[in-house]
Amino acid sequence: MNMRILQYWILLLLGVVMLPSCEDDDSFSTSPNNVLTFSTDTVKLDTTFSTVPTATKTMWVYNRSGDGLRCTSVRLMKGNQTGFRVNVDGYYLGSSEGYQVSDVEIRNKDSVRVFVELTAPKNQRPEIVTIDDDLVFTLESGVQQKVHLRSWSWDAEKWTNKVISENTTIDSETPIIIYGGLTVEEGATLTIAAGTTLYFHNDAGINVNGTLITQGTAEKNVVLRGDRIDHMFDYLPYDRVSGQWRGITFGPTSFDNVIEYTDIHSTYDGVWCESEDATRMKLRLLNSTIHNCQGYGLYAANCMLDIQNTQMTNTLNDCACFIGGSVTLLNCTLAQFYPFDSARKAAIRFSNDKPLNLICRNSLITGYADDVLMGNNTDETQDFNFLFDHCVIRTPEITGDDGKHFTEVVFENPEDTTHAGQKHFVKVDGNQQDYDFHLSKASLAKDAADPTTSTATDHDGVLRDDTPDMGAYECTEQEETEKP
Repeated sequence: MNMRILQYWILLLLGVVMLPSCEDDDSFSTSPNNVLTFSTDTVKLDTTFSTVPTATKTMWVYNRSGDGLRCTSVRLMKGNQTGFRVNVDGYYLGSSEGYQVSDVEIRNKDSVRVFVELTAPKNQRPEIVTIDDDLVFTLESGVQQKVHLRSWSWDAEKWTNKVISENTTIDSETPIIIYGGLTVEEGATLTIAAGTTLYFHNDAGINVNGTLITQGTAEKNVVLRGDRIDHMFDYLPYDRVSGQWRGITFGPTSFDNVIEYTDIHSTYDGVWCESEDATRMKLRLLNSTIHNCQGYGLYAANCMLDIQNTQMTNTLNDCACFIGGSVTLLNCTLAQFYPFDSARKAAIRFSNDKPLNLICRNSLITGYADDVLMGNNTDETQDFNFLFDHCVIRTPEITGDDGKHFTEVVFENPEDTTHAGQKHFVKVDGNQQDYDFHLSKASLAKDAADPTTSTATDHDGVLRDDTPDMGAYECTEQEETEKP
């Protein structure tokens, strides 16, 4: 027998042996004891704004029963009443199919993937409401198995490329989502009242050519944030991820802006200012937070700024950068613990490309790096005046002629790499992107400020008569919209 004939008989015998196995795989059970297994019993899609599509969630349907199973139908129990959209193994449960698909076969030890999205209808209620449906799998045996679909929906007002051309006040407890951007024209003033939250889509920010005034209070902040209210991971809301929106830009014609008790976070650049006249007040930034920016926290070129009791933290570029101008910082916290990139820049940077006059008092300036303060005399013909008084700064001790610019300053020891500035604060958790920049009891900034230049107040608004802490006393805290 030659080799070719031998190979023929071997292949034939293998085919005979495998034939029963193939027949078994093609059989479908109608026994009620054979059922499907699911990767989850509930698909949750987080909180979403009504009429805005959610991200896609997936689940798996497994057949571990020992025999093939056929679903006579897979359907949405409530049809088109809830706004859920489902695709089962490549088949869309749409209106033309009655929101179901028939004859879905799942062979033994096989699986199919299910994709779920939601565009919730308007619910005409001010509060967050629950959206529920069931995905029903009906087997040939008559057994019905269900996977629960759940989300939470919140009605919001939508603005697209909104232009403010006359004096306008936004005072709304209903969330406002902004697409494209919000522009304040020259000569107009936009006032944002306490308790208002604006949600910005990825392409949107505020461009100010006129004047912006945010009038938050200690009880009711103004909140400016991204529009993603779902989670990237179970432990990480998108609201804690930088680069969610474009931030605020003050153009050269914009003056007399006030940002007070305002929470600005998770932007590209938090606040960007440029001016041709450093003798006019560009911005007063009071009792506010700029946190978690994929660019700068605050960038100001040739601007007059009054910054008090404000937290600027965790930015890929500098937390605060001053290119010339007239700048006062009082009772501020600048902390550079940006978690997403080791190439993070300084906590504070300043230079005299234009004449610079910078005074920083009663402030805490720290971060991961050994040196988070960067001053650069770029033009010998321009004024380069700066003073740090009653501050804690993470930088090597400065002596000699430059030492005159630092009075009553505590230079944080850069060799203390165990905590690298984190010991000042209640919580610095880069893994969870969770931070609380209130001072810890161990901080050197406790009871260390100069009370003669402090304007800090207790929670009841009464001026302190004891020795106050350095840094921002009433930092606004990030607000997250969590599902119930």
